[in-house]
This record gives sequence, structure tokens and C-alpha cells, in this order.
Amino acid sequence: MTRSASPLLPMRTSAEVAAAKERGAPIVALESTIITHGMPYPGNLDMARSVERIIREQGAVPATIAVIDGVLHIGLEDAELEALSKTEGAMKVSRADIAFAIAERRTGATTVAATMIGAARAGIKVFATGGIGGVHRGAEESFDISADLEELARTGVIVICAGAKAILDIPKTLEVLETRGVPVVTYDSPVFPAFWSRDSGLASPLTLNSPAAIANFQKVRDQLGINGGMLIANPVPKADEIPRDEMEIYIARAIDNAERDEITGKAVTPYLLDNLFHLTDGRSLKTNIALVENNARLAAEIAVAMID
Repeated sequence: MTRSASPLLPMRTSAEVAAAKERGAPIVALESTIITHGMPYPGNLDMARSVERIIREQGAVPATIAVIDGVLHIGLEDAELEALSKTEGAMKVSRADIAFAIAERRTGATTVAATMIGAARAGIKVFATGGIGGVHRGAEESFDISADLEELARTGVIVICAGAKAILDIPKTLEVLETRGVPVVTYDSPVFPAFWSRDSGLASPLTLNSPAAIANFQKVRDQLGINGGMLIANPVPKADEIPRDEMEIYIARAIDNAERDEITGKAVTPYLLDNLFHLTDGRSLKTNIALVENNARLAAEIAVAMID
């Protein structure tokens, strides 16, 4: 493991990631909130190891990002990954509080926005996640809009996801991304996916059908000097999806429960995901794992294509 060259920022890079950077190998960043806030131990550890293995099998190197005891980690050794999977009370850090976690020597799992910040700081251009945050339903009253959207507009990382989480207002989320100039590309489909479902009912702004085409798109953006990220929406495999019409019934129930229990702020998403797990008898979690693994595979292919 190597320390940051900057004495001002406590940052460590895993031995595997450091070696990959040294030889110019493709690297894929991974978030850590799915480990600490997505599912219980030991399922979270099994999932994390599976995702890292898939990336290696495609010829890239995984770099799970997290803040541990105030140190920004770019890639975790297996023992660190296991320890994080058992950690209780980790902060869920985004742009607003990642620096706070480091300054106060806290342990924090990185959201999409914070992972993008860490990846960009480490020179990693490709990041695989489950689904991005976005405009929450009822945002015209709550003003609840994820920092992920602003981060996509400002930070030059390609984010591979299964679309915006279906608990969100997807049309408004796409509208904000368009306004902020973020390219939204659906992989091998003309329709934008809705996380657990392959079809959100909305046409995709852009479609590309190969990792090489995505890599070339980014190359041209770089040549034009266009800053900011790119969102790649990768539909969940058909065998693993929960159809949109069915999923909307569960989501409506979960949102009603959240309103009844007066859940607000950062607590909303984990509350809804837990509700959906129970309402679907665990199917939502199985689909979540399948789509994360699917996204990791595509991300690795894109990272390899960018090197080639």
C-alpha cells in the first residue's frame, strides 16, 4: 500500500491499484456505501468480492474507495474489505462531508458523488455502481435532489449504472442531467432503464452498442476539452429484472410507509430499499446484486477499451 504524495491529504492506494497505475493497466473504481449500507454481513462481503473478481476477470483492476479512520483509501486490501463489511455506524459520505470524514478521522462509505471525487483524485476514469441518485419524487416541495447529479456535471469520470434508482422521479432526473450537459448513454438499448427494471418507459437520450464506442465517445469529448462526467446506463439482465409495472406497486407502498414514518433526508433511500426488500420477499436485493455485477463487467470492458 502506498501513501499519497501530498502531505496534506491522508490517502492510501492498495498494492494492487498502485501496481496497476505503475504499468498503465485499466482500473475501475467502486463505491463502498453498498457494502456498509446496502446489505448485511456476510452477504455484503460476498457481493463486494464477487464484483472485484468480475472486474479482474475482464482484465481490469478494482479500486473500492472508502474513508477509513480519516484516510481516503483508493482500493482496499482483502482484510480491509472484510473489516469494512463488518463496520457499524460508518458515515455515508457525499461531496458535502467527505472532507469532514477525513478531517475528523472518521470512517465513511462513499456514495456515487464521493466515489467520483476519490476516483478523479486518483486519476481513475471509470466507475461502476448500482444506480445513481437523482431528483426525488415530490422534489418540487422537498427540494430533495441528490448531489450525484451535480458531481456528474463537474467531475470527469465515466459512471456505469443500471439507470437512476426507480424510487426517484426519473423524468426530472434526466431533465437535470440534460440541463447540466451530462451525456446519458444507454448501453445496447434505445430505452433508459429503471434500476430493477430494464425499461423506465422513457427513450434514452443516446445509445451506444459497444465498450469501444463508449471509449471513443469519451476520447472525442477529451479532444474537444469538454469537462464533466458521462453516465452509462446498463439495463439489468432480463433474467434478473423485476418488470416496471410490478415494481411501481411496491415503490408506491414503500413511499407511503416513508411518509407515514416521517423519514427525510439521507435516511429516505436506505429506508425505501429496506421496505422494498421486504415487500418483494428479497427479490429486489437479488436483482440489485445482479445489476451491480453486470455493471462491473461492462465498466471493466470500457476501461480496457480506453487503454486499447
